[in-house]
Amino acid sequence: MKLRVATREDIPAIEALMTASMKALLPKFLDGKQVERSSESMGVDTLIVDDGTYFLVYIDEMLAGCGGWSRRRTLYGGNHTRGRDDALADPATEPAKIRAMFTHPDFTRRGIGRFLLEAGEGAARAEGFKTMEMGSTAAGRPLYEACGYEFIEDLSQPSEDGIVVPVLRLRKSLI
Repeated sequence: MKLRVATREDIPAIEALMTASMKALLPKFLDGKQVERSSESMGVDTLIVDDGTYFLVYIDEMLAGCGGWSRRRTLYGGNHTRGRDDALADPATEPAKIRAMFTHPDFTRRGIGRFLLEAGEGAARAEGFKTMEMGSTAAGRPLYEACGYEFIEDLSQPSEDGIVVPVLRLRKSLI
């Protein structure tokens, strides 16, 4: 596995990977309407790409996964997600965030998620953060809990038509 920092030029490939991942992997955890609504709370956040905290993982020159971390207060979502707070978090008192973790369906169960988590946690720790948080999907929860994250609260909100896509706040100490 090779890791590199994403750039704006990578966004079309990131979007394609996110779409493929949601289409193939979410139906194992969500019904069809929930999968359709997932794009309302997921997507590319160009700010973390610009911050240099979003990573791409390649296996044999193929884009196999993407994800990263953020020193900003926004917990989850893309540029279009409501409720964003792009202010910088204080490493002494606030958590860094794990953000937008996706694995291409052809590369699941190969350690890509753990690899991305370790890269994000290490970078956040190096900047003085003591805790990580994330807004997890139902699909990601088993991996994150296996990596030491603990469930904090359910942040799920119904869409205008009453469809609920699970968003779960998880936390891990970096100390």
